[in-house]
Amino acid sequence: MTPSRRLYAATLALTLVGSLFAGTVAEAQEWPARPIKLIVPYAAGGPTDAIARLLATKVGAALHQPVVVDNRAGAGGTIGVDATVKAPADGYTFALVAPGPLAGMPNLMKVPYAMGDLQYLTLVAKIPSVLVVNKKSGIDSLEALVKKAKAEPGKLSYSSAGPGTTPHIGMEIFNDQAGVRMLHIPYKGAAPAITGLLGGEVQVAMVDLLPVLAHINSGTLKALAVAATARAPQLPDVPTTAEQGLPGVTMETTYGIVAPKGLPPAIAAKVRDAFVAAVEAPETKQQFLQQGALPVTSSAADYQRLMQAESDKWKNIIAKAKITLE
Repeated sequence: MTPSRRLYAATLALTLVGSLFAGTVAEAQEWPARPIKLIVPYAAGGPTDAIARLLATKVGAALHQPVVVDNRAGAGGTIGVDATVKAPADGYTFALVAPGPLAGMPNLMKVPYAMGDLQYLTLVAKIPSVLVVNKKSGIDSLEALVKKAKAEPGKLSYSSAGPGTTPHIGMEIFNDQAGVRMLHIPYKGAAPAITGLLGGEVQVAMVDLLPVLAHINSGTLKALAVAATARAPQLPDVPTTAEQGLPGVTMETTYGIVAPKGLPPAIAAKVRDAFVAAVEAPETKQQFLQQGALPVTSSAADYQRLMQAESDKWKNIIAKAKITLE
């Protein structure tokens, strides 16, 4: 190749690289040019949906495009996560997810995705689980619950939103750590599980604080312990499980923003910044606390590491308690 041809080839290569770079920058600068979809892998009206709608309004205002919540319920959240994985990585589809479809369901059933198929952006909230009993049960402390459960193995029952859900896993961790055995009564969803507890069909449940906070405040349900590393600000007088001798009993539902893998870095940074700003806004923090949630953000790497740790934790208790979807 002659010197002139080599110079031409080099110039052409630099031009192509520059064009590609300019195109990527232009794409990031022009984004978003249309509404953004935020998938929620659960039905409308639940805690995940409530958090999503609160954040969608603020993020949409910051990005100058509507953020539309798209509820894709079913199969323990795996349908919504699968839809996210299969969406184009163009910055117009994200999801707000809890650990269940990432850490729980893949250890219970065959799912069409792996944890590594998603791009993790940031945590946005966490809701501690609380161990509650029906006020009419006569159980007024964690010590009394353990004593009664040991005296009458299998007689006390607890509700869950279904096999393999957070309330189920949480109670099996409690059974394991406390050395007791209680009967699992699965319901089709969190709301029916709480209704069963309120109606006295079961005596115990370990559930997210958000949907039972009003019942605790009214005295219908008695909170025995907060299954978290620290007391809940909404229940400052209720001790943690660790304070009562069960440090291994922790169950916090963490919520985060994920995207299809391959999202352009510039867009990923803009989305993460928008969600972090929304979470850290004083009015958002206040609304979260009123709903029983705690505002929290993280780096993408820390979020992904947390989900891997949750997966290992759930896998262990699922195997130990022989939990199945049947």
